[in-house]
Amino acid sequence: MASYLGIDIGTTSVRAVLVRTSYRKVTLAGVGAAEIAGVTPAEALSAAIAGLAPKADGLAVAIPGDEIFVRRLAIPRAAQRQLAEVVPFEIEAQIPFDIADAVFDTRLLPTGADPKTLDVLAVVARTADVERRIAALREVGAPEPELVAPGSFALAALVPHVPELAARGTFVLLDLGASTTEAVIVSGGEALSARTLSVGVRGLPASAATLARELRQTFTAFRAQGGAAIEAAYLVGGGAAVSGAEAFLAGELGIPVGPLPLPRLEGIDPAGAQNLARASKALALALSLAAGPKATNLRRGPLAFERGFAFLREKVPLLVGLGAVIVVSALFSTWAELRALSREEAVLEDALASVTKDVLGQELRDPSRALELVGGGAGAKDEDPLPHVDAFDVMAQLAEALPHDLKHDVDELDVSRASQNAAPHVSVHGVIPKVTDAEELASKLKDFKCFTDVKIVKTTQQVGGEAQKYHMEWELRCPSPQDHAKPAGSAQPATSGKP
Repeated sequence: MASYLGIDIGTTSVRAVLVRTSYRKVTLAGVGAAEIAGVTPAEALSAAIAGLAPKADGLAVAIPGDEIFVRRLAIPRAAQRQLAEVVPFEIEAQIPFDIADAVFDTRLLPTGADPKTLDVLAVVARTADVERRIAALREVGAPEPELVAPGSFALAALVPHVPELAARGTFVLLDLGASTTEAVIVSGGEALSARTLSVGVRGLPASAATLARELRQTFTAFRAQGGAAIEAAYLVGGGAAVSGAEAFLAGELGIPVGPLPLPRLEGIDPAGAQNLARASKALALALSLAAGPKATNLRRGPLAFERGFAFLREKVPLLVGLGAVIVVSALFSTWAELRALSREEAVLEDALASVTKDVLGQELRDPSRALELVGGGAGAKDEDPLPHVDAFDVMAQLAEALPHDLKHDVDELDVSRASQNAAPHVSVHGVIPKVTDAEELASKLKDFKCFTDVKIVKTTQQVGGEAQKYHMEWELRCPSPQDHAKPAGSAQPATSGKP
């Protein structure tokens, strides 16, 4: 559950509304008001929010409509992902101050007639004006506002809570002030256009014709930009109660005009309803915070709001619920997996019992015991399928046994088996300087434990030379599996001749 405070700082009064949100329910928690006449604006602001600000988890305020600039832009659809970079260039030529001194927010409007372009609503304000509004709240000790709405744009947040508005197509909300009137055109629950008129209720009835004319021009401009016809007008603000305003505007504009219906909120009593009617903008600001990041907000760029930990209060129930779901899901998944493994273990034990009864004559469900009985217990080791010594090892041992300065050539090296179970037989035909060299080579090869029965079969003098040709044979048979080790040729040659 979270509480949000909306503050409407007008020229003659300050209104504040506190709402409390929970799952699918919004409750009116408090309404504050103070007139500026006879006191400073800061004193009126402090009086209006007294008792409400300490209860708020978030705070929203608006700057006057005459301090903002609303521009409708046509941006190529291909630039949609670069709106933040493109929009400043588009609006720079349409505002009377440097873009570096401005903050802005944008919103995509419904697609127009050209499918290749995006209709973008840009709301711009001077950075100094937004900072001034923030400083006014800071001056009275209020929390930092996380939402600074432009003009009366926030009024669109009332639509989901007023069934009469939700049933309308396109309508206008008229915030009647003492010296200004803010017109916000809403369709589909979103503000599509806004204009601030320099005519309020203070000059009525003399200024009534001027007000009607300005409103007709506003509607015409909206239609010229591709907007739909205005179906109705609703009056909000302090000037909504002016006698005869509804009938006069209805006659001039040719559409139904009436006061804004009371929002459907929890906790509204008759006294609260009367106060709420004059604080519609403050209520809309509070509801804009509850609506989340989709609200138009001028706290951008250097003025971006830095949240503290207080906002987590709103998310605690959701986070706790999600955490509980995750924990339950993890426990159920673990239980299901353990249950499946237990069933699989039972099936394997039954299969082991059946096999051991047929083979060993007794049912065994312990795999370790079964392995012991068949000679494959913990101490057993599978025979290495790779040969313990191969032709590469023979060549390596030959190279190790020969002196480095002795000239020696191998004409033929053959390693073969007579049968599958027979030891490999080695036959070497080579050329060596002297017969004694061949005998010394045979003697050194005998020292290698895997060379068995090394013998010189034959020696002959090389034709056309003084060197001796020799034929030597032996068996490749290592003494025992426990002593098996790759000879030096596959890792590092054995210098001792006994690897």
